[in-house]
Amino acid sequence: MRSRYSAYVRGDAGYLLRSWHPSTRPATLGFDPDARKRPVWLGLQVKSHVPTGADTAEVVFVAKYRIGGGSVVRMREHSRFVREHGHWSYLDAVPPP
Repeated sequence: MRSRYSAYVRGDAGYLLRSWHPSTRPATLGFDPDARKRPVWLGLQVKSHVPTGADTAEVVFVAKYRIGGGSVVRMREHSRFVREHGHWSYLDAVPPP
């Protein structure tokens, strides 16, 4: 989870795609070329990490960012991850209740 956050901070679409499970991975992932419209990432808090099986886990996190001179946005997500061939991949977000 932390490595994917770091990839968002760096704008590393390649890493994000490589760490996304093939069954849910989008074909492309782009970042807005206009620096004024890109988020400035302010921090990540992992709220919980729960193994849900031998090779599955769920992570709840809050990431904070700001775009331009706007207010701080708190993005909360409950994510699912799966481990295959020794590597963890982001699967998807659990829809809010």
